[in-house]
Amino acid sequence: MTTPTVNPAQRVVDLGFGFIFSAALSAAAELGVADRLEQGPRSAASLAQELGVDAQSLYRVLRLLASVEVFSEDDSGRFSLTPAADYLRTNAPGSLRSAVLMLTQRVFWAPAGELTETVRAGKNSFDRIFGAPFFDYLLRDATEGARFHRGMSSLSDMENGPIARSYDFTAMQRVVDVGGGHGGFLIEVLQAAPQVRGVLFDHRHVLAEARIAQAGLVDRCELAEGDFFESVPSGADAYLLKRILHDWSDEVCVRILRNCREAMAENGRVLVVDTVIPPGNAPHGGKVLDVMMMASLPGRERTETEFGKLFAQAGLRLTRVVHTPTALSITEGVAA
Repeated sequence: MTTPTVNPAQRVVDLGFGFIFSAALSAAAELGVADRLEQGPRSAASLAQELGVDAQSLYRVLRLLASVEVFSEDDSGRFSLTPAADYLRTNAPGSLRSAVLMLTQRVFWAPAGELTETVRAGKNSFDRIFGAPFFDYLLRDATEGARFHRGMSSLSDMENGPIARSYDFTAMQRVVDVGGGHGGFLIEVLQAAPQVRGVLFDHRHVLAEARIAQAGLVDRCELAEGDFFESVPSGADAYLLKRILHDWSDEVCVRILRNCREAMAENGRVLVVDTVIPPGNAPHGGKVLDVMMMASLPGRERTETEFGKLFAQAGLRLTRVVHTPTALSITEGVAA
């Protein structure tokens, strides 16, 4: 039996409409619709009255999302949670509500709308739109910054466990998570390797929301404030760089990697956790993320060959790429 193919013309039209689905998903997440369906099905009118929004407009958004199995509508016009919609609940295990709000926030949305100009110029429009580079803007706008960091933590929670379990940390004693955010990935590493002691390294305002104490790991993990452009804590067996290098240009990445190379213990290693773009035209999450980076940041997703070149410039040698059950891979480097 042959698999039916999508009409090529319809594929193009569907892709053109893609931003409407993103907008609808963002609206449902922002309004907290899924939280209000925890107790059972409800009509759009009932939800709208509680949320203080227009009932007909809410219905139309939910009807669209139900067409792609985010919410479902019964014959009486009441909407219910689906397995996908359940991830929009604030308190759901593995909730992705914050991730959706981050992925659709204006720092990504607005520059993506000017992608043609980015392709023409070879440089994105972020600074012109927001008046500062990406991370400088997030420091300046506390609300947007908090939304971004919460969203990254939410998105990472889905992948941290499988990634941590894909690499053998049992021979290590000390691991530094460089730019480790709220600590979700380091927590999974420490839980997978009970002999390891960790260092969560990031800016003060990020560490203020660290989850190390909540995870019961205070005795095995210290918080260290600093700037990885300048230096990183010394003497560790491994330096984790999860979703860090893809934010930056090659030149900046080499500086970060060199700081890790200079700080690591004898026989230490650097573990870069990013997408590794495979050859060929098959779909891959890294290809989507790469264009997102191009629109808003100076960074990019890279191939194995490109990682090897970065490592070599930083005094490292790429030894292997460990693929994980997620879209991310672990690219390992040791002293050259």
